[in-house]
Amino acid sequence: MTDLIIPILLGLFIGAIVGFVLKSLFDKQTGNEAKKQASQLLETAKLDADSRSKEILTEAKTQANELRQTAERDIKERTRIATELEERIAGREERLDTRAINLDKRESAIDGKEVAIDARKLELDEKNSKVDALILEQEQKLIDISGLPQETAKAMILERVEREMAQEIATYMRETEAEAKSEADRNSKVLLANAILQYSNDATQEKTVSVVTLPSDDMKGRIIGREGRNIRALEALTGVDVIIDDTPEAVVLSGFDPIRREIAKRSLEILVSDGRIHPGRIEEVVEKMQTDIDSEIREAGEQAVFDTGIGRVHPDLIKLIGRLKYRTSYAQNVLKHSMEVAFFAGKLAVELGENELLARRAGLLHDIGKAVDHEVDGSHVEIGMDLCTRYNEKPEVINSIGSHHGDFPHESIIAVLVTAADKLSAARPGARSESMENYIKRLRQLEEISNAKPGVDKSYAIQAGREIRVIVKPDQINDVQAYQMARDIREEIEKSMTYPGTVKVTVIRETRAFDIAK
Repeated sequence: MTDLIIPILLGLFIGAIVGFVLKSLFDKQTGNEAKKQASQLLETAKLDADSRSKEILTEAKTQANELRQTAERDIKERTRIATELEERIAGREERLDTRAINLDKRESAIDGKEVAIDARKLELDEKNSKVDALILEQEQKLIDISGLPQETAKAMILERVEREMAQEIATYMRETEAEAKSEADRNSKVLLANAILQYSNDATQEKTVSVVTLPSDDMKGRIIGREGRNIRALEALTGVDVIIDDTPEAVVLSGFDPIRREIAKRSLEILVSDGRIHPGRIEEVVEKMQTDIDSEIREAGEQAVFDTGIGRVHPDLIKLIGRLKYRTSYAQNVLKHSMEVAFFAGKLAVELGENELLARRAGLLHDIGKAVDHEVDGSHVEIGMDLCTRYNEKPEVINSIGSHHGDFPHESIIAVLVTAADKLSAARPGARSESMENYIKRLRQLEEISNAKPGVDKSYAIQAGREIRVIVKPDQINDVQAYQMARDIREEIEKSMTYPGTVKVTVIRETRAFDIAK
């Protein structure tokens, strides 16, 4: 047993020694590797530090260069500003020196003038003293000669001087007024010519009678229908008279309302082309045409407002403007006429330095009453003023409507321009036409009705028959009788004549006194 333990112990001892030796060797190897890694890390850190220091140095140099360049630019800019300021100051000093020299010269001249004025004043004072003395002497002589008191003589002298001066002043004012009228006439012609040149548009005419062409005369019987039911339905739905006479292949539509006449014309054209003509179909087509015409009216009004550039307009007024598309005056389309007046008034306003848009607005709306003058009592002027007042238009626009035919006085330059533009548009060659025979007959009839009244001296039909002016004899007709005569002439015109629009009757009674100063 003892022999067995000893070898075991010896083996354990030898194993421990071997283990210690091996552990020592392992620890030594691990320490070497750690030293090696630490050395590598240290080397890497040195390299990174060198690279970073170089980068920082480069960045520092770059920033330093930028700061230096910025500083140099600032210095150059400040130097330039300082140079400019110095130059300006030098120039100002030079101008001040020049001004000071001029002021010194002017002061010297003023001093010389003051001396001359003082001398002249003394001379005038002496003369005034002499004049006063002579006046007193003359007054005393007049008093001695006439035996009148001093106050009475003075009043007589002042009255005589006032009378003589008044005559001279009146003569000067008359000459000045004549020159001013002549100059104003020349300037107005130039302005009107420029307005016409700047706005160029074709003058178009439209006929007020609507004629529908038929493919054959057989179509007339179909339009009339059995026992006239088709033609009665068409007339009842459109409100126009359908005239079927011996005119070959044509039907005439007659009605005072141009919009109804247009609806009837389009409806009949569709019915003729379609071939189906009976009361039900007529009602269907007429309703569709009414809808189409309403849309066209609004579009025409909106387009007119857009073309003239007058800004916002009430929707109801836009619709009334569009209705003017189907209204004519002496064969001139009223919508085109209103647009012409708007552009002419605008051009004239520009020439005179007035509000162009306001002038255009007044020009476009000046005949707005004609859109409904066949539906509402009164002249188109009164109707237009009421409409624009209702829709809160400006006073200049309302006065332009009221004064463009002379019914009301002009209250602004805009109103005068609209009146001139209205006459300019109507007087353009080819703008308006009327049967010369009917025109002369109507004017002659107006004058004959007026001249037939007792006490009438003479009468004149003016404004294309829209007004009759009656001049009565003041010794035979008094003021009350003049009013009665105006009513009598108006009633007879309404009873015996047919005329477009309204006729204004003006009875003039005046007494003139004449004298000639020699």
